[in-house]
Amino acid sequence: MIGPGGLPQRTLGWDLLAWTADYLNQPDGEGAGQRWRFTPEQARFILWWYAVDSSGRSVYRNGVLRRMKGWGKDPLGAVLCALELCAPVRFDGWNAEGNPVGRPVAAPWVITAAVSKDQTRNTMRLFPSLLSDACVDEYGLDIHHEIIHKAGGGQVESVTSSPRALEGARASFSLINESHHWLANNDGHEMYKVIVRNAVKTRSRHLQITNGHVPGEESVAEQAWEAWQKIQAGQARGTGMLYDSREAPPETDIHDEASLRQGLLAARGDATWLDVESLVDEIHDIRNPLSVSRRFYLNQIVAAEDAWMASHEWDRCRIDAELKPGERITLGFDGSRSDDSTVLMACRVDDGVLFRLAAWEHPAHQPVWEVPREDVDNHVRAAFERYRVQAMYADIAYWESYVDQWTADFGRRAKLKASPRSAFAFDMRARIRDFGLGCENFLEAVLNQHVSHDGDPLLRQHVLNAKRRVTKYDHIGIGKETRDSKRKVDAAVTAVLAWMARQEIVKGRRVGARKVVFHR
Repeated sequence: MIGPGGLPQRTLGWDLLAWTADYLNQPDGEGAGQRWRFTPEQARFILWWYAVDSSGRSVYRNGVLRRMKGWGKDPLGAVLCALELCAPVRFDGWNAEGNPVGRPVAAPWVITAAVSKDQTRNTMRLFPSLLSDACVDEYGLDIHHEIIHKAGGGQVESVTSSPRALEGARASFSLINESHHWLANNDGHEMYKVIVRNAVKTRSRHLQITNGHVPGEESVAEQAWEAWQKIQAGQARGTGMLYDSREAPPETDIHDEASLRQGLLAARGDATWLDVESLVDEIHDIRNPLSVSRRFYLNQIVAAEDAWMASHEWDRCRIDAELKPGERITLGFDGSRSDDSTVLMACRVDDGVLFRLAAWEHPAHQPVWEVPREDVDNHVRAAFERYRVQAMYADIAYWESYVDQWTADFGRRAKLKASPRSAFAFDMRARIRDFGLGCENFLEAVLNQHVSHDGDPLLRQHVLNAKRRVTKYDHIGIGKETRDSKRKVDAAVTAVLAWMARQEIVKGRRVGARKVVFHR
């Protein structure tokens, strides 16, 4: 489960849950026409979405609700639109017990946006049966196919594939439907930019509802996922994003029916109307690609065809681990000047667990930036002082003088040389064959769970960014999707380097005993 745990300390959500019971009906399904009832999971989301801080300000400025197909994202989205149209969703002070109370939005303008009419229709078609007669009468609602008017000012409006139509719209709330379909080539990117700009002007909020996205399509859903990952990794400042997702465990084996059923139950949560046996049959239908089934029914982010490895393959190698001073490690280092990341990685010799010791990345808000070389040098030296470094594989590109100095200062401690000429220098340009073979061995170790990691978000992001690249020696190495891609892979490179050095130590290699072939 991705998202905040427990319940918020302060929220308008409790009053809003009560409001829905008075004014909304179940729009479809077996309980159609009965009073609306949230599942506990849906209620938890409402409570967090309407959480406020001690000053009454909304905790979250924007959000993503990612769930499996059939979970009920559209009905919940319609409920949110109804709340924003009629209910007391804006902070208006504190009651005698010290709890927040709300007021309705004056002249609300609620937008449900999508890149196709079918997507907005999924939400808009629910309103005639969702809004009770009492709601329609009390709030003076006039319901049409693509717009709902409220007496005294206010509306819910559907908007499709039209950035210009959205420009300047002073929306009080925007529901972004199926954001995994919002791409550059269907104006999805431009629509989203307009919604964000408008939200800044009006201090309003927006929420994405989506299935798992396709990595590499650069959809709005993918951009949100990458932004959330960077926030978790400490690479970006948290700006009030609620990311809420329930997915199958990474170890779910789609070919094992017992494992698949457990994965479906985990992804389904309390959406008990979804029949697990029917979903198993659907997934095993040979006409459905497994990658699509994982996204739609297990709610997993599935790797692109040229991805080095899938997220579930990497995630199942995560363990709770801590690197302690004095432990034996090997180091991997990959440095840059400004654009790519500079990363120092450790691999514990005794059990092969990977730990990121440090990383430096170009801050998004700084147009001109250089790697702080003195800081990097200090971290490398600190690693040698804190741990028993058995070996280090350091790519020399841009950092040859530093690698030479590290070799001069610490090389005598090495139990293994990176090359006959240097204890630490590992020239990636000359060691294409060795590194390609190292990538293959590392991948095999991940697939067999012979390598572990502590769940570091930056390392995870770089591993999943890595693409398979066939070397001239027919090994499968790794690289970025394009030379200028902003999706970095340097932490993955250092993980392989540290792992390669550790494997050589475990095999009992001695200093200078390793035969190295240079290819020109």
